[in-house]
Order: sequence, then structure tokens, then C-alpha cells
Amino acid sequence: MLEQKIERLKNIFAKMDRVIVAYSGGIDSTLVAKVAKDVLDDRAIAITAVSPSLLPEELEAAKIQALQIGIAHELVTTHEMDNPNYTSNPVDRCYFCKSELHDTIGPIARARGYSNVVDGINADDLKDYRPGIQAAKERGARSPLAEVGITKVQVRQIARQLGLPWWDKPSGPCLSSRFPYGEEITLAKLQRVGRAEMYLRQLGYFNVRVRSDRDTARIELPPNQIQDFVINTDLDRLVEQFQKLGFIFVTLDLEGYRSGKLNRILNQESVN
Repeated sequence: MLEQKIERLKNIFAKMDRVIVAYSGGIDSTLVAKVAKDVLDDRAIAITAVSPSLLPEELEAAKIQALQIGIAHELVTTHEMDNPNYTSNPVDRCYFCKSELHDTIGPIARARGYSNVVDGINADDLKDYRPGIQAAKERGARSPLAEVGITKVQVRQIARQLGLPWWDKPSGPCLSSRFPYGEEITLAKLQRVGRAEMYLRQLGYFNVRVRSDRDTARIELPPNQIQDFVINTDLDRLVEQFQKLGFIFVTLDLEGYRSGKLNRILNQESVN
């Protein structure tokens, strides 16, 4: 079944003349870039949007991955932070982010004669609340992984099979996803939460989120790592470091990390 999906994925690109991959450096878009490169060679390019919601370390990782894949890689600057519909952090914030992304990449594609822009949306993403998917569709972007029905687990399986050393790279959605809806997003807040997560990664906790609620940092780790974290981490030093970044309070989410956790408020509102 997995082999069939890989062939179907390749066939999607084989029917394209040239393609631009909206490439964040996450494992999903990296896999898409890899397959596009394998099928289309120099008729495929990857473009990464540079904005305050992308950590410099993540950008460097994206560059390294693109170089190893061998795909041509370009950077563009996006300006979603100039849009109050984005910075006010409404429930459809992601729509305005992806609108800015594809409104930036789209003209580049048309000017160069690229009729196809693709992204790394996978089949599991379609089950979550992702308003950005609609923005991409409205602008004609395609999601080959989702079209073939490739799930997140299968993305990692295929990436490993194709020899990508980042097949187990933790998911890393944009930093704006760390804030509860309605809390204004600022450059300083993005940098604060980004630096906090980098500090935890340096301690060896890679699949981690720091949710920012005003002046409170709430750390989310996989449930099976919580006990180790409490026992083996210098908590006083951690709190000190987080407070230097600008947080006043530092908490640990005892439920642990769950993707899309902040979307629970949407379900509660629909019930009420």
C-alpha cells in the first residue's frame, strides 16, 4: 500500500512541467521537495518564506536540507506581520498567513512560467482545523501528500525509506501557533517563545512546545518525558532563563503535548 502511494505521488509530479514547492523545512514539505527533485530534476525549485514566525535556526536547517536534496532553493520575505487580520490572532489567523505566502509565491511562479505550486499538507492535516488550507486552494496550490492520502506517520516512513536523515524531525508549525486565539502577536512575543523552545531543545527535549499565554509560559512535552523532565532538569535555572526572556510565570502542562490543543476552545464554543 505504501509503495502504491509513493508511485502515485511520483505520478503527480510526472504530469507537471515545472513546479515550485512551498518549502518550510518541515519533514512534510521536505519530502515533497525530495520527490519533486527526483522526478523533475532542475524543473523543481523550493521557496521558503522568511518571516518573524520562522526561527533563524529553522531557516538554516531548511537550507541544509535543500542542499543535501539537491533542489534549487530560494528565499522570499513575507509580511503577514503587517496585516492586523493576522497579528490580532483571530481563529482564522492561519488563513491570512497562507494567503500572504501564496500571494508572494504565486506571482513568482507566473512570472517564470511555473504553472504548479505545491505544499506539504498531508492527509492528517485535513482532519484538523486548518483555515490556511482553504487559502492555498483558493490560490490554486496543490497538496500532493493529501491528494494521495499520505498520513503523517507515512510521511516519516517514506522519508526514511528514501534516505532522508530528518525523517524523525519533530513537527514545527509556525511560532504563531503558540498563542491562544485573541492574544495579539508581536515580534517580541514570537522571539521570546522561539528562544524558550530553543533552550529546551538544548536540554535534549526536541518534541516540545512553549505555549505563551500573556506573561505565562506553559511547557508541553510528550507525556512519557514529563517525569524525567521534572527529576533531571534544573528547574530553578530554567525559570531564571525563561524570566530573562520576558516571561513572569513558567508552568508545566501535566497532560503533555497534543497537536492542535489550542483548537479545543473552538469545540467548546460550538457546544455553547
